[in-house]
This record gives sequence, C-alpha cells and structure tokens, in this order.
Amino acid sequence: MTRTLTRAAQRYGDRVAFRLVSGAELSYQNLDQTSDEVAAGLATRGVGPRSVVLLSLPSGLAYVVAYAAAAKLGATTAGVNPRMRAREREFIVDTVDPDLILATEPLSDGIPTDRRVELVKVDENQTKESKYILRELRRKGDDVPALPVDPDRPTCICFTSGSTGNPRGAWFSDRQLEAVQGLDIGGIWGSGGHLVSGTAFAHVGVMTKLCWQLASGTTIHVMDYWSASELLNLVEQYKLPTVNGVAAQIALLMKEPNFDNRDLSSVKAIVAGAGPSPPALVAEARERFGAPYVIRYSSTESGGVGLGTALDADDAEALYTVGRPRPGVAAELRSADGHPVPRGEVGELWLQTPSAMSGYWNDPEGTAEALIGGWLRTGDLASIDEAGCFRLAGRTKEMFIRGGYNVYPIEVEAVLGTNPAVSQVAVVPRPDPTMGEVGVAVVVPTDPDHPPTLEDLVADSRERLSNYKLPEAIRIVDQLPLNSGDKLDRLTLASYEAQF
Repeated sequence: MTRTLTRAAQRYGDRVAFRLVSGAELSYQNLDQTSDEVAAGLATRGVGPRSVVLLSLPSGLAYVVAYAAAAKLGATTAGVNPRMRAREREFIVDTVDPDLILATEPLSDGIPTDRRVELVKVDENQTKESKYILRELRRKGDDVPALPVDPDRPTCICFTSGSTGNPRGAWFSDRQLEAVQGLDIGGIWGSGGHLVSGTAFAHVGVMTKLCWQLASGTTIHVMDYWSASELLNLVEQYKLPTVNGVAAQIALLMKEPNFDNRDLSSVKAIVAGAGPSPPALVAEARERFGAPYVIRYSSTESGGVGLGTALDADDAEALYTVGRPRPGVAAELRSADGHPVPRGEVGELWLQTPSAMSGYWNDPEGTAEALIGGWLRTGDLASIDEAGCFRLAGRTKEMFIRGGYNVYPIEVEAVLGTNPAVSQVAVVPRPDPTMGEVGVAVVVPTDPDHPPTLEDLVADSRERLSNYKLPEAIRIVDQLPLNSGDKLDRLTLASYEAQF
C-alpha cells in the first residue's frame, strides 16, 4: 500500500484524491505528505511494524490519512464502523487487542477504559486545508522510519460477523491488496475519473480497494451517510459513468421524487454488490437508467472480489443469477464434506482468489473452517445453470442481508429476549423489494393477553443494536416450531414469511 500511495502522489500531484460533500478535499500529494507527518507522530507513540492501530473515526479525510500513516510504519489498521453501538465497539476492541486506538469523543463510547486511547478532533466541515487533519498527531520534519519489505505483513483488518453474530476480523496483507488491485483494474495506472464511496471506510469496499482506487488516479467522493438525492447530484455534476451500491440503495435512488427529471445520460452501468438483487429491481433499473445492471457477488473474506454478471447479460443471467467467476477467480460447489457436486445440484459455494483473506484475526479455529487448501468457504448455497452462471439458493447459516448489511438472528434474538414481555423469540428474514430482506420477530409473549408491540421491541433494543439489525415486523405466535431434533425450525418460519 505504501508504494502505491507514494507512486500515486508522484504521478497525480495536486489532483483531488478525496472530496467530501461539505467541500473539504485532499489531494494525492497532500495525502502522502500528511500521512508522513502522522506516521512520524505515531512512531513517537511506539507504533511500528506489526503494531495494531484501531480507528474509531468517521469515514472521511482523517480516517484515510490515519490508515495510510499506519501502513507506512508497517502497522496493521482495523476500523470500527461508525454505525456500531457501544456494545459492538467494545467487542471489536477485545477481538483486535490494539496497541493504540484513535477515536473521536462521540465514537469512543464502549471502548474499555484500560485501553490506550488517543482522542482526536475531526471537524471536516470546517476547512478545506489539509494542515488541520489530525494535527494533534503530526510531526513535521521527522523522517518516517524505513520499512522493510514484507508482503505478508498484516496491513488491515475488515470486520464482518460470524455464525453467532459476533464480529470477525478478516485480515489482509499487502500481497492481497495488490491482488485486489490487479483483479479489479488489471494493474492499470491513470484511468482517473470520479467515483462515490457510500460505505463506511472500515468496510472491505474501502480497506482492501483503496490501493486500486489510488492507482487509478480517481477522485473519490465521500458520503459518510448515504443519500439518494446527494448521489444523484454527484452523478449529474461529475457525469459519473457508473452508479455503485447495494440493491437497497439502487431501489431508493429510483424512489427519489425527481428521478425521471435528472440528467443521468452519463451512466453506462449500474454495479450492485453484496449479493443478488431482486429481479424486478434489476428490470426496472435497467429500463429507467437506460444502462446495464451488473451484479457483483463477493464477501469480506474474499477481499470484495468474487463473481459477477456480464454487461451484456441476457435476462436469465442478469435477473436471476450472480454470474460467473471474475477473471483470476475460481468457483466450485461442494458438499458438506468438501467434495464437488454435479452441475445442477445445490452445494456450498467455494472461492479461490488471490485476494482472499489470510484468516480471521485472533481466531485460528474460524480460520481453519473458512480456509481449506487454498479455497474460501463462503457459507452460501448455490447451483450452476446450463449457461454456467451461479444461482444462489440460500445460506448454510441463518444470516440474512438487509440493504447490504449482514444480520445474524442469534445476535438480535439475544437482545430481544431480554424484554420481559418476550417469552421466546426467533428472528427470520422476509423478502423486501427495497432492502432485499428485512427481519421479522416471531414472538411467544409472556402474557398472551398483553403481547409486545414492534415499537416496544425496537425502543428497548435501539441502544444495543445497529438500526439495520432491528426487526421491521412482528408476528405473535403461541409456540415456535421445532424440528425432529427439537431444535428451532427456522426453515418453516422463513417459508411462512416468504409468502408476504
């Protein structure tokens, strides 16, 4: 990453690398210089090769400077999604076990008091001048210590969630970040242009893809809080050729009141990540944008690289599949015991890609389960159609995706179950045309004559769960179904919700 940043600064100089909605911006040259000064400051605080720095910062200029600075010292950077609650933040801190935490006051809640924390001020609406970014940490005139070449040194940790709902940190080295760069743009330098970053900077979409974005000389427009109206403004103003997002965001774009009056003629492709999109959404978006709709299937563990539909895909591929493996990626369907399954049958999707994680941070057992013989187990079930396209069939675990964010029922149930009006609860997904899936709380009430309302559950859980994890519907039942093993029959519950 350090080599890419330095070369990009030399090549692109004063070109804007990052621009916020507020107008605050950072050039390639200033990013390189500012991160040098922050790196020098971090070095005086004992940060060096294989140190671990955790960033609990808003997505923006300070975050990317801190990430670049840590990389220049050979340190590993982990990020906390600003949308997380204090309870979730505490768990990430315990998992990472960082040597130093950089946090703003509003994003420090939940960080244990015995941890080494340096509070910084981030007010990126105040000025366009880079000299104010992380000025508490910067040291001018000090040389950054020389960094020995080590392509396998951990560079970043990107958090996802495990089967129990607890976050898991997938870690990547420079070797994998360079692989992402090669897979995404073929190592090309200088394509330039503009793109929009609508995800938190702690997300794999930034942490593992920053290298190729910098190598291409792109100006990255940052939306800390995604807005359909603002994204359409950016498309019109900068003539963006591509609209990126998850299916829920694409749906919200087309619900904007003035959508059909916008000048979207520059858009040549819609790229939707995080899994499949509802067929009706794909069809509508292709018609109203007048552009191909490309689906990108990947995961945090794969480095954000996996399968994809083609720009010229027919309806069968574009509407109902996640396409084929992207160049440099291999995919297979395997049985529970790891053997290939015949074409047409459902199996677990395994990926082989040089961008795949090195493992889960501080989780050797989880790593051994996910990485086998150079292959990554995705946990998703799929089949392959006659055209060679992969069609997702479900998940080996209970996780579902709401608007591009993974939701794990067990975690949500643990919180909802503390409500005194709840005797038993199961959370299952219900298909939704905008969000893809939403959570339904199936509740056995403590008092059948006074069951809890959805509003009760949400109000009681809002401080402990991120908004996207909260249920959006409730169903009161006398009892939860059990399978032959006397375990909760989630399939029956999910099948019922699929009718709506």
